[in-house]
Amino acid sequence: MNLKDVKQAARENLKGFCRVCSVCNGKACAGEVPGMGGKGTGSAFTANIEALDAYKLNMKTIHSAKNPDISTELFGKKMDIPVFAAPVSGTTFNMGGKFTEDEYISWVIGGCLDAGIYPMVGDTAVDAFLIANLAQLKNFDGQGIAIIKPWESNEMIKEKIRLAEETGAFAVGMDIDGAGLITLRLAGKPVSPKTVEEIRDIAQSTKLPFILKGIMTVEEAELAVKAGVDAIVVSNHGGRVLDHTPGAADVLPEIAEAVKGKVTILADGGVRSGADILKMIALGAEGVLIGRPFVTASFGGAREGVKLYIDYLKDDLKSAMVLTGCNSIDEITSDVIY
Repeated sequence: MNLKDVKQAARENLKGFCRVCSVCNGKACAGEVPGMGGKGTGSAFTANIEALDAYKLNMKTIHSAKNPDISTELFGKKMDIPVFAAPVSGTTFNMGGKFTEDEYISWVIGGCLDAGIYPMVGDTAVDAFLIANLAQLKNFDGQGIAIIKPWESNEMIKEKIRLAEETGAFAVGMDIDGAGLITLRLAGKPVSPKTVEEIRDIAQSTKLPFILKGIMTVEEAELAVKAGVDAIVVSNHGGRVLDHTPGAADVLPEIAEAVKGKVTILADGGVRSGADILKMIALGAEGVLIGRPFVTASFGGAREGVKLYIDYLKDDLKSAMVLTGCNSIDEITSDVIY
């Protein structure tokens, strides 16, 4: 099996819910929510891709970076590469339903762990899906992170965090931008924005590191720090919650300048390659999340397909680091950006 085979199989298995385009840029699937597209015009999805593409890299070949160390440590866990599988769920209404939630998430978790990185598992409108995701995470000794939706009831959030703790998960979080998800509203599942005090209360309900996903402004990054979270994810939820937002890479540098060192900074949105990972880190992230490509990899190649994709990312990141003169992840700075 190779990545070409994986993509071809995924194209068939995703039944048109994702076209598995040669470039996953949100244009063919614009407005397809439910589905794998971006909301409305799809411009927030495409903005993620275009924001990353706009940054170019300074090529350097006179240096000692011949065999870069692409590993890192996040949340106390050593990782072969600074990448998490983003918390994507909803096989029946977003991915065509050929495979069950259990099958899909087990392939993502297993493939990630086989390749030396960690998965994030997600919450969604179907209560059984979170239960399935957490059960699979427990089957893998809790080696991952659980992200809970910003349900209107804070007590419900806390209860779901407790369920995540029981799996052995090493961190938990909330994708606060899920307050705008169409799929949740259609299912009659009330979600809502949160105040600083509510976020602090939720974060303090667990002893695990707490991640707040869905930060897109300096102001909100500073509020997240004020709320006492351990990490933020600079993210517009893959363009699926608010049309016409900028891309994550557009806002990441100013957010990093404001809060780096006060909180762990992760980012997602349009990351497809090792070069994209390099760019996000150079712009201020300490690690990245990748979403849709893991759906393609798992639907096209199951657990092996996920590992194949991660192995590609490793090779591409190492090559990009060699050609920008970076011996380690810590050596990736804004100097690599043209």
